[in-house]
Amino acid sequence: MTVRAEDAHFETTDWCLLLALSAIWGSSFLLMAIGLDAFEPGLVTLFRVGLGAITLAVLPGARGSIPRRDLAKCAVVGLTWMAFPLTLFPIAQQWIDSSVAGMLNSAMPLMTVLIAWLAFGTPTGPRRLFGVGVGFVGILLIGIPEASSAGTNAIGVLLVVVAVGSYGVAANLAGPLQREHGSLPVAARALGFAVPFCIPYGVVGIVGSSFAWSSLIACVALGIGGTGIAYAIAVTLSGRVGAVRFSIVTYIIPAVSIALGVVFRDETISGWAIAGTVVVLVGAFLSSRVD
Repeated sequence: MTVRAEDAHFETTDWCLLLALSAIWGSSFLLMAIGLDAFEPGLVTLFRVGLGAITLAVLPGARGSIPRRDLAKCAVVGLTWMAFPLTLFPIAQQWIDSSVAGMLNSAMPLMTVLIAWLAFGTPTGPRRLFGVGVGFVGILLIGIPEASSAGTNAIGVLLVVVAVGSYGVAANLAGPLQREHGSLPVAARALGFAVPFCIPYGVVGIVGSSFAWSSLIACVALGIGGTGIAYAIAVTLSGRVGAVRFSIVTYIIPAVSIALGVVFRDETISGWAIAGTVVVLVGAFLSSRVD
């Protein structure tokens, strides 16, 4: 797929893909909250990863071959990109609102830059590091009021931050694999490897779960739409507009998660959380600029 110039205008198709992806990923936090109304966290994750893997497996673009030498790397990506963080989010949302999880998730670009610098030795200039610092101030603005309101809320905030950090590790690991073998085949293999990691905790979760159609429908939508279809849209959009302009989705997702949490879960958003989200997004913007 040919990537157009970074300064080219978005076409109608690009806007449609961008808004669809933002809506799907932004709603995933609400869907997790609805799933948790009846299901234990491990079962929510197993539904999501399992159905996402099945969805990607049936897409023709995901069937490209990957050499055996890189399958172990795909397994590590599956652990750090899917199994581990997607397990932590439902656990965290037992204690924090879906909107707060969505706001904290906006720190992913910061984590990607920071981990690239610390763990992978990627040259990172002072402007980008300044952006990371600004973003972490925003995380504190979001997290400290939550943590001070109840001790368990602090655990929820910490788990989301750890999950987002895992995304940052995965982004650095997946990049070279995706450039060599294609984004969709790598995502499909990684999701496939993630399923076995999620099965033990998911099976344990069956014991403590009840049943509600709303929770089941939410988990099915989360797996098929929020994981399988979303990855396919993300790959298509990134291929059309390039990585820099694709990052615009990062700035829309928190707004979607906030709106849905307020409308459908009667969540209350503090002024500090809104301010912190803005600061995180400013930091993400600064850290994404080339020095």
